[in-house]
Amino acid sequence: MGIPWETIIKIYRNLLSKTSFSTLEEHANDFINFLDNNSLFLNAMQEHYSQNDIRSYLIYIIEDIAANLKEIEGEFDYDTANEVVSHVIDKHYNMWEAAELAPSISEQLEETVLNEYNEIINNEIKYSFERYPLSDENLEKLKKLSVHCLLRFSDKIVHDGRSGVVIAGFGEDDIFPSLHAYYFERVVKGRIIYKLSHKYNINFETSAAVIPFAQSEMVSTFMEGVDPRYKTVKDSYIAKIFDDYAGIVVSNMDRYDEEEKKSIEEKLTSIGKQIIADLNKKLEDYRRTYHSNPVINVVAGLPKDELAAMAESLVNLTSFKRRVTPESETVGGPIDVALISKGDGFIWIKRKHYFKSELNPQFHANYYREDETDAQKE
Repeated sequence: MGIPWETIIKIYRNLLSKTSFSTLEEHANDFINFLDNNSLFLNAMQEHYSQNDIRSYLIYIIEDIAANLKEIEGEFDYDTANEVVSHVIDKHYNMWEAAELAPSISEQLEETVLNEYNEIINNEIKYSFERYPLSDENLEKLKKLSVHCLLRFSDKIVHDGRSGVVIAGFGEDDIFPSLHAYYFERVVKGRIIYKLSHKYNINFETSAAVIPFAQSEMVSTFMEGVDPRYKTVKDSYIAKIFDDYAGIVVSNMDRYDEEEKKSIEEKLTSIGKQIIADLNKKLEDYRRTYHSNPVINVVAGLPKDELAAMAESLVNLTSFKRRVTPESETVGGPIDVALISKGDGFIWIKRKHYFKSELNPQFHANYYREDETDAQKE
C-alpha cells in the first residue's frame, strides 16, 4: 500500500526493542497485531487502494464477459448478452462466496464496508458496466463480490499487490526452529488482510526442510527432479485422457442401449480415477525416495557454513536460469545470506549495502550501539 516493507519492519523493530516471546508463533502474532489498526495506513490511503482493487476486479469481470461473448458465433441479441453477463457474474460471485475470510475479518465488518463504501462501489460498477445490461439481482451480487474481493482470499485469484512475508527462527523456549509465511494484501477499515500460507516446524519427526519462496521453480526442480509446470501439464493431460477414454470406448459399443452405456462409462471413469491416483502415488513415492528425501537427509546433518552455501547456490541456480532464458530476470545480483541458530542468533554470512561501509562508520556505530551499551552494563 505504498509503504516499503523495509520501512514497516524497521519501525516495528524499534518498537519491539528487547521484547521477546516464548515461541516464534507469538512473535509472528505480535507483528500482525502491530500492522492491525496501525496509524501508518491513513484512512484516505486505505480507501484509495480499496477503490483501485475494486475497479481492477470489475475490469477483470468485464474482460471475462467479453471473452465469453466473443465465443458466440454471429450476432447476438440483448437476451443472449444478458444471459452471458449473468452467467459470468454468478461464476465470480459463487467463487467469492466460497472463499475464506481473512483471519481478522468478520461478516459484520463486511456489512460495514458494504455500507460505508457503497458510493464508491456504485460508481465503479456504473463506470465498468455502462455497456452491459444489469438486473437488480446482478447489481447486488456485484456489490457483494466487490467487498468479498477486499476481505477474502480465493485460491483461484492472486492479487497483484500481494506481498509475501516470511518469519523464521526461534522463540525463547523453542528448541528447534520454525517458519511462518504470510500473504498480505491490503488494509481495510484499519484491519490487515492477511493469510497464513505456510507453516513448518522442525522437530523430532521432521529433521530438515528446504522451502523456496517467490520464484521457486528451480529449487522445486532440484528437490523433486521435475519442473513443477511440466508436472502440472502432465497430470492434467493424463487426467483428460482417462476422462475422454471412457466416453470414446462407450460411444463405439453398438450392442448396448443408452442406459447400459451410461453404466459402463461410469464404471470406466471410476476405474480411470483409481488408476490415476495410483500412478500419482507411485510417482510421488519415487520423487521422495530418489530426489527429495536424500537431499533432506543430507541437509539435516550439514554444518552451518555449508547450509549457508547451499542456500546461496539454490538462489544462484534460479538467477542463472532467468539469465539464460527469455523470462524476466527477476533474480540476480549479489545475494544476501543469513543464518539463524539457537546459540548464535541472527548472523549475516553475506550482506550487500547500497553504500560503502568504510565511508559510513556511523551506520555500524548506530546499529550496534545498543548491544555495546548492554554489554557494558553486564
